[in-house]
Amino acid sequence: MKTKSLYISSLEPYSGSLVIGMGFMEILRRRVKNIAFFRPIVPSKKTDNIVSFMLEYYDLKIDYSDAIGFSIEEVKSAAAEGKLNELMQNLIAKFKILEKNYDFVLCEGIARSLLSSIVDFDINFEVAKNLGTPLINLLSGVNRTNLQLLDEIKIESKAIKKSGCNHFNTFINRLEPNTLEKLQKDIKQFETSYPPIYLLPEIEELSSPTIEEIKDALGCKIVFGKSDDLRRVVKQTRVVSTTIDTMLTYLQENDLVITGGDRSDIILGVLAANNSGAYPTIAGILLIGDILPKESFLKLIGGFSKISLPILSISGDTLSAALRVREVPAQITINRERKIALAMGLFSSRVNTEDIEKYIDAASDSTSMTPIMFEYNMFEMARKNKKRIVLPESNDDRILRAAEIIIRRDVADIILLGKASDINTKAASLGINISNATIIDPAKSPLMEDYVKEFYELRKSKGVTMELAKDAMQGLSYFATMMVYKGDADGMVSGAIHTTSDTIRPALQIIKTKPNISIISSIFFMCLDTKVLVYGDCAVNRDPNAEELAQIAISSADTATSFGIEPKIAMLSYSTGDSGEGADVEKVKNAVKIVKNKRPDLMVEGPIQYDAAIDPIVAKTKLPESKVAGQATVFIFPDLNTGNNTYKAVQRSSNAVAVGPVLQGLKKPVNDLSRGCLVADIVNTVAITAIQAGQIIEG
Repeated sequence: MKTKSLYISSLEPYSGSLVIGMGFMEILRRRVKNIAFFRPIVPSKKTDNIVSFMLEYYDLKIDYSDAIGFSIEEVKSAAAEGKLNELMQNLIAKFKILEKNYDFVLCEGIARSLLSSIVDFDINFEVAKNLGTPLINLLSGVNRTNLQLLDEIKIESKAIKKSGCNHFNTFINRLEPNTLEKLQKDIKQFETSYPPIYLLPEIEELSSPTIEEIKDALGCKIVFGKSDDLRRVVKQTRVVSTTIDTMLTYLQENDLVITGGDRSDIILGVLAANNSGAYPTIAGILLIGDILPKESFLKLIGGFSKISLPILSISGDTLSAALRVREVPAQITINRERKIALAMGLFSSRVNTEDIEKYIDAASDSTSMTPIMFEYNMFEMARKNKKRIVLPESNDDRILRAAEIIIRRDVADIILLGKASDINTKAASLGINISNATIIDPAKSPLMEDYVKEFYELRKSKGVTMELAKDAMQGLSYFATMMVYKGDADGMVSGAIHTTSDTIRPALQIIKTKPNISIISSIFFMCLDTKVLVYGDCAVNRDPNAEELAQIAISSADTATSFGIEPKIAMLSYSTGDSGEGADVEKVKNAVKIVKNKRPDLMVEGPIQYDAAIDPIVAKTKLPESKVAGQATVFIFPDLNTGNNTYKAVQRSSNAVAVGPVLQGLKKPVNDLSRGCLVADIVNTVAITAIQAGQIIEG
């Protein structure tokens, strides 16, 4: 397989090269297994933040020392001694090692302006040319007009061509809205004369430090607040030495309030304002002079369970503290989930990835699917066909945090149920932004009357009266399910604070199962090292009969297909072929016959033992003529006891990633969460639900 590579080159620092690198890495991780990241020149021999981020966040199997070339100081010494050619040869040698051992090498250069006093040529162009890698040119739109940027595009394109580099495309980042709009129109006049040009807007949050970045940079102590609170973004500082009344008149969104530690009145006023919903959301409080509130006051605010606001302390006076805060640079680091989600959403929404994917596809291994590749493919599938997903449990912190990530990554449109004032106040107290979510209060919604009538009509034959229908629709799960049924939402995700039956019962009563499917079942996507398997049913049906087992197999095969997995169904048992007897074996045999009769298009084998289903060597011995044995992708377990234990055993013993459970069999998608779910689990489930919604065929 021919190795591919790309080289990101920026003109100046702080142009957002990490965002561009992340965007390309996202695409790469969806399509290529073995990726290397290489930075030929780094600012210093100290740990480089960009390299460290790429290696850790994307779990790249490469040593840090192999991912860097030389420092600026070493380039300076080589230039002074006339040894730049020797330095270049060493860089090529390092790159060639990566090229040999990896399927794709993503390179990122140093900001050219940092080397302008050392060499009189563009060293990025020279390195890219000698490495033989196409060049991505990155320009910053900060403090530049559209006319200035048009000139830079032309100048840079000529320079790249003259240098002998292969110009892949151009990015202009951090553009103000007006400049972006004008530039978008202007480049249409000549864009066919240049490689693709992508324009990305300035995102204030990406250019602003978080409370945690300020704490780490200045060595602040944490007086009050949880770790999640430190993710809040600081837009500006607000020095407060006045009364509470005066302070409240000039508070702004995401202020960091700087005041004395003895000003308990100001601290209490900020906490109250942040929790009231009537004032802008405050990022945090910084107490100066190493003066801390008295223990009795800390005990008081510690008792406010609903108040969540970080309070830091630092030595020094007010002015020096404010100046030091303003000098803290904004960064994207591995634990900045909100910034990462925002950066990923920005790139995917502004860049046509198809041309990039075509270039990368030549380096991809179509037979390999890692967990990360599966996850990124999943997000991309959802993003390309955005759907509306309703989340009825908006009073749960995890749901709101997941909603923000989904919105930022542009994966789905989110609908939250509840009182808007309560949801917005809770989001503000958590320091998260859900302004792009739709909030519906069922009690005040004009949809309620129609939903009550609809539910009554659906269930009156079961003894439901109009009063019972009204009571049912007061339940958020019922209201959300009716939204999906009526087409006001495309899918629902629930279960973070409700039981599985609370999620499934309304779905069975309202949405109902697909034609020829009588039961809801579930699957897990089991993401192994190099492939993704489908396990069903491991969460819902305790002891399905042969007919139900066949339906589970058919539903699982269809789910696999919709997620890009070719279904080869193994109907599992404790025996293979005709080697065993008993009621359990007969159930599986009958289920296989039913599947073959109902869906002759599907490849199915059974009864078959797990080892014969997954291991080609064992399969040659036990079922040598089978087209499924040894290469199964969909594993159907005979009962819940076997399935649940097996998926957990595989998950724990092989470090597999289990994504699910994913409910199947319904006419429209509803998915259940575990009450112990993490934010990442919710994000994945929403993406899965959005994909299911995009592939619904009305029966």
